[in-house]
Amino acid sequence: MKMSKLFVQTLREFPSDAEVVSHKMLGRAGFIKKLAPGVYTYMPLMWRVLKKVENIVREEMDRAGAQELLMPFVQPKELWEESGRWEVYGRELMRLKDRHDRDMCLGPTHEEIITSVARDNLKSYKQLPVNLYQIQSKFRDEIRPRYGLLRGREFIMKDAYSFDIDEAGLDKEYENMAQAYKRIFERCGLETKMVQSDSGAIGGSVSHEFMVITDTDAGENDVFYCTECDYSANSNHAVSILPEAVVDGKDYFSKKEILDTPSTHSIEELSAFLKIPSTLILKSLVYIVDKKPVIALIRADKAVEETKLMNAAGGIEIRIASAAEIEELMQQKGFTAEPGFIGPNGMDGIKIIADETVYDMKNFVVGINQTDKHLVGANLEDVLPKDVIKADIRLVEQGELCPICKRPLSVTKGIEVGNIFKLGTKYSKPMNAVYTDVNGKTHPYVMGCYGIGISRTAAAAVEAHHDEHGIKWPLAIAPYHVVIVPVNIQDEAQMNVANALYEVLKNAGVEVVLDDRDERAGVKFKDADLIGFPFRITVGKTISEGLVECKIRETDELVKMTPDEVKQNIIDAVLSIQ
Repeated sequence: MKMSKLFVQTLREFPSDAEVVSHKMLGRAGFIKKLAPGVYTYMPLMWRVLKKVENIVREEMDRAGAQELLMPFVQPKELWEESGRWEVYGRELMRLKDRHDRDMCLGPTHEEIITSVARDNLKSYKQLPVNLYQIQSKFRDEIRPRYGLLRGREFIMKDAYSFDIDEAGLDKEYENMAQAYKRIFERCGLETKMVQSDSGAIGGSVSHEFMVITDTDAGENDVFYCTECDYSANSNHAVSILPEAVVDGKDYFSKKEILDTPSTHSIEELSAFLKIPSTLILKSLVYIVDKKPVIALIRADKAVEETKLMNAAGGIEIRIASAAEIEELMQQKGFTAEPGFIGPNGMDGIKIIADETVYDMKNFVVGINQTDKHLVGANLEDVLPKDVIKADIRLVEQGELCPICKRPLSVTKGIEVGNIFKLGTKYSKPMNAVYTDVNGKTHPYVMGCYGIGISRTAAAAVEAHHDEHGIKWPLAIAPYHVVIVPVNIQDEAQMNVANALYEVLKNAGVEVVLDDRDERAGVKFKDADLIGFPFRITVGKTISEGLVECKIRETDELVKMTPDEVKQNIIDAVLSIQ
């Protein structure tokens, strides 16, 4: 490809709405163009990257024994009703009606469709196991799309679904997919960590995410891991050995009584007023889960992990309650307490979930739904209702002890690029998707689900491989392998060498761009660095010495060599990834 013909426009500045490195770089380098919030056009350079990621995924999925198909993007309401997800999936599901007033949705995922396909075609145990996958655009109506391709509304995804006769078969395929994923991301030039995670709206009993570890702001999740053993988990699934409450060895409250605690709306203010550590305070927080209030109880020195709380409450959407919603709740229960003085007593009919930290507390302080008053010297029998739900809703913190080897946990940011789920019979049972065993008895398929974000993987590669000048694409997924830059296109000797290299590399299967633009060398160099060609061959004045300059973008190393040497080195590098 000649640069003068390449359909790309680089920008002098980053897009004004770009927050993270990948969004900034891909926008400025002309890879993507925003159409609407969370919706992007993949320009030619980006499409080449995505196709390469797709091809790696296809090769490894096929190698693992999966078979590719393509399912409809628009899905009927009836299948989602069979699985029970139509009403509960949430507002991320884009619902619409066709001209016949039939309810449809844009596919954010395809569990219902693939289960119906299996139900109609997999009748006997002799046909199992089977793993079917597709690569397709998806749509989730994110409430706040951001970070470019990392959290868009429309995105490209590979999703695979396995069907087995029992849990043992699922376990085997789960491990098969885990190994395939490791090969995929390694080939894409990404270092990933397989971490325990929450199953979310997909459901299932066990799930893991493949996270690209990054020190940029793009990491949407904290990953807790142990350096001494293999334990690692997403923040919404991480656990640690329960930290003991530190109370300085003092007996702060010898009797139970109600004390005036004026203007102590925060834990810090209450702790300072009573001159006690926050570990002696039972914190009550009001959340809204699926439009209903839920009260979370936790030791005040710890924070609630909202996904854990949502799962414990059996919901699919969660947010902290507003001051107005808390006021309304207090009025319904006959109280007038302001936020900061809420407690579990008198909250009959409200779902109350107590963290595990609560159950070791003694002689503590708790709100009693009266402004400027708290109960001190309280114990569990004084405040916990009989129907309280005990659950781990605590956000793990760095330095807490690993649940396996008891060493301190470390934390880092991670970008999710893949996930695997053990679905079991979550979809096959309600949708009556069954096979017949050797004795003629029917059983629901035991299913697994395996997803890879194609567009997210490409964006994550930018987060992991860049500098202040631009992208450093891994060779296997770069839009082109090499750019040839003649410093002066009016110099016949330079152009002869540049054209000869271009033709030889192209004929050898190397994806090469010749920058034939009548621009200053500095402009060409900046564009080459911004776009992220893995190799740049500069043909300049040193050609009189029989030498050209090769720049390796990943390391920014500059090496002078003969045209024949640079040609062979690049051909060898390209062959090594095929």
